Amino acid sequence: MQNEVLTIIQARLRSTRLPSKPLMDLAGKTVLEHVIDRVSQSKLTGKLIIATTVNVADLPIVKVCVDMGVSVYRGCEEDPLERYYQAARLFGASHVVRIKSDCPMIDPEIIDEAIGVHLESGADYTSNTIQRTYPVGQDVEILTNETLTRVWQSALRFSEREHITIYIANNPGLFNIRYLKNVENLSGKRWTLDYPEDYELLRTIFNNVYRKKNNFRMKDVLDFLSKKPELEGLNSHISSDSGLQKSIREDRLVSLSHQNPQ
Repeated sequence: MQNEVLTIIQARLRSTRLPSKPLMDLAGKTVLEHVIDRVSQSKLTGKLIIATTVNVADLPIVKVCVDMGVSVYRGCEEDPLERYYQAARLFGASHVVRIKSDCPMIDPEIIDEAIGVHLESGADYTSNTIQRTYPVGQDVEILTNETLTRVWQSALRFSEREHITIYIANNPGLFNIRYLKNVENLSGKRWTLDYPEDYELLRTIFNNVYRKKNNFRMKDVLDFLSKKPELEGLNSHISSDSGLQKSIREDRLVSLSHQNPQ
């Protein structure tokens, strides 16, 4: 019997922009541990798994998962969409939640709100990223299993395989999409981890906010930054989609050899 909801966090250590970022330290814990802890505070995320690669370099990620009692899937390094699809297929779910491993400040309440919208609306795909009003780093996406299968079968460009759900954004007419929007537009804020400047901001936030309240929420970070607005200048020059734009610049068609699921 399938789980209703499955949450997948993809993590690997060979990032080109900031290698080993899932294991970087924030207030005494790794980035990945923080992401797992915060997702685990959500009420609707179902079973949580970490999807990493078969590369021996990613064994430290496996160790983190074992130590925390979290299930792990190891798959294709060169094709992140293939890895994601096979992880979802192995564990089985009607709906799959995508959380990024570079979002250590992800708010569990926002995750639950997005899942609630998705389940109530009957959408193929629900997101707070395509029409962004939340800070970068509060990214939540939910797909039905059928939608994930369609994307896996249809995405033929490297950028669409690397970024998992970009095929949906590129073909919105093919899917029933719902967008989760914040009351206030906070899209100019960057709370993710992709560059050294991001790390400096996150480290400062965790040293001040997390050490006082380890289950902090988005409002707590906003309150802290409102008193120290100069901190946001550390990474404000970085585009919200710099990784995607790099993939598009280097884009190419890929050759796929899908096998029919058994």
